[in-house]
Amino acid sequence: MSEHTREAMEYDVVIVGAGPAGLSAAIRLKQLDADLNVVVLEKGSEVGAHILSGAVLDPVGLDALIPDWKDKGAPINVPVTEDRFYMLGEAGQVRIPNWPMPPLMNNHGNYIVSMGNVCRWMAEQAEELGVEVFPGMSCSEVVYGDNGEVKGVVAGEFGKNADGTPGPGYEPGMELHGKYVFLGEGVRGSLSKEVIEKFGLSNGKEPQKFGLGMKEIWEIDPAKHKQGSVTHTMGWPLGSNAGGGSFIYHLDNNQVYVGFVVHLNYENPHLYPYMEFQRFKHHPMVKELLEGGKRVAYGARAISEGGYQSMPKMVAPGVALLGCSVGMVNVPRIKGNHNAMLSGKAAAEAAYAALQAGRASDELTDYETEVRDGAIGQDLKKVRNVKPLWSKYGLTASLTLGGFDMWTNTLGFSLFGTLGHGKSDAEATGEASKFKPIDYPKPDGKLSFDRLTNVSFAATNHEESQPAHLKLKDASIPVAVNLPKYAGPSARYCPAGVYEFVKDDKGDDKFVINFQNCVHCKTCDIKDPSQNIVWTVPQGGDGPNYPNM
Repeated sequence: MSEHTREAMEYDVVIVGAGPAGLSAAIRLKQLDADLNVVVLEKGSEVGAHILSGAVLDPVGLDALIPDWKDKGAPINVPVTEDRFYMLGEAGQVRIPNWPMPPLMNNHGNYIVSMGNVCRWMAEQAEELGVEVFPGMSCSEVVYGDNGEVKGVVAGEFGKNADGTPGPGYEPGMELHGKYVFLGEGVRGSLSKEVIEKFGLSNGKEPQKFGLGMKEIWEIDPAKHKQGSVTHTMGWPLGSNAGGGSFIYHLDNNQVYVGFVVHLNYENPHLYPYMEFQRFKHHPMVKELLEGGKRVAYGARAISEGGYQSMPKMVAPGVALLGCSVGMVNVPRIKGNHNAMLSGKAAAEAAYAALQAGRASDELTDYETEVRDGAIGQDLKKVRNVKPLWSKYGLTASLTLGGFDMWTNTLGFSLFGTLGHGKSDAEATGEASKFKPIDYPKPDGKLSFDRLTNVSFAATNHEESQPAHLKLKDASIPVAVNLPKYAGPSARYCPAGVYEFVKDDKGDDKFVINFQNCVHCKTCDIKDPSQNIVWTVPQGGDGPNYPNM
C-alpha cells in the first residue's frame, strides 16, 4: 500500500450508514451545536437505495427528534386505519380478534411509510443543518488509534482488480477520523461485527437472532385497495417448519407492500425461504387481492430479532453502535425504526455532552445507560420472551404464553423472568439426512416469480471486475462439508440466487458465487452452518437501488 497513501480528514463525529439511526444522530448533533463537524457515509448509490423495511412507523422517534415533521413535509401521509391478524391454513383463514392483545400491539396513531423515502427526507433535513452526507461511500475498514481505540474508518476505496490488487483506475480511499465514530450500518454490518468481536461486546449476552424479510411492492386493482389497511398473518405455508409470518400494508397510489419473514433459526436445511414467500401469495386471501395487479419492486433484508437479552454492549473506546447494529426490533410489533431513531438521538446527546467536557475517543457510557433504561429498553423489555417462547414451543403456545407475558410485563412483572435463546441461527441448522426435502410448486410468472427474475426488480448492480465482496474463510467447505451434510443450504437461503452448486467438466461439484446478484441482506453471513461466509462491503454505490422500499 506504500505507493498509495491515504489522505485523512478530521471530524467531530463520523457516522457510518444513512439509515434512520445514523441520520437521527447527525440531525441531533447539529441541533445541539451547529458548529460540530459531522459526516454521514452511505454505501448505497443514494440515501435510501439500501433501505428496506415493512414499514408501519411508530412516530415516537421522529416526534422526539423533529416535532414539526408534518409541517416540514415528511413523507408520512398514510395513517393506519385498520389492523387485522389472521392465522392461515392452506385454504382459508381465521381472524384473531384484536381485543385480547396487549395495548402495545395496537397500531392506532402509526403510519404506513416507505422508510427509504423517510430517510431521503431525513438526509435533506440533516444537510440543511450543515451535515455532510456522502452516498456511494462504502466503509471498508476500521481505523484504530495508538491505544487500540476506534479512531475512524476508511471510505471510498475504488478500482481493485478481482484478485484484490490495485487496478489501473485505483483510488485508495480516505481515512475519516472522528473524536467519536457511530456505526449505524443496520443488521450484521461488517464494521460493527468486527468491533463487537474485537472488544468482546457480546460476552455474557444471548446470541443475536435473525429473520429474513422479503418484500415486493404491488400496484393493485383500485377496487381492492384500502388505503391505511394493515394485515399480518401467521401459520401457512410455514407451518411447523419455521417461525415467521407475513405483512400486507396498503399505502397510497393503489400500492401494497407484500412482505414475508422467515425466522432463520429453522432446522430443516431443505427449507427455501424465498419459495415459501412465493407460495404464500397463492393463498386464496392473498391471491384475490393481487390478481390483476403487477409487482413493481422486490428486495430482501435480514432483521435482528434477539431483542433485549441479545443486545451487545453498545460502546467501546471511540465508538458507539446504533439501531440495528445493536438489534432494537420489537418482534411482536414488527417495529424497530422508532427505536433506531431514538438510539441515534441518545448517542448524539451523549457525544455532545462528552465533547463539551473536552472528552474524545472514550466510552459513551451515558448512551448505553439511556438505551437500556430509557424508552428503548422499556419497549423491548416487555416483549423479551415472545421470541424464545416461539422458538421453544411453536406458534400456538407462543401466542398464548407470549400474549400473557406481554400483559403481565405491562403491569411490571414476568412469570418467566428473562428466557434465553440458546443456539445461534447457524447452529440451529440440522443435518439434511434427518429431514424430508420440501416440494415447492413452480412459480407461475403472474403471482409468483423465480428468484432471478425478481432480483432484476431490485435493480442491483456490482462492478464485475472488483474482488467478490462475499468471502469464504475456507474455499473447500461448501463442497466438502455443506453439500454432503446440509444439502448445500446457501443455494436456498439466499433470496437473490447468489450461491449455486454446479457440476464441472469432470462431473465434480463446484461452488459458484454470483456476487453481482447480492442485495446486501446478510443472510449468508448469519445462516451458513459452518460460518464460513463473510459478508464485506463492495465498492461504494454498488448493490440494490430500491426506489421506495
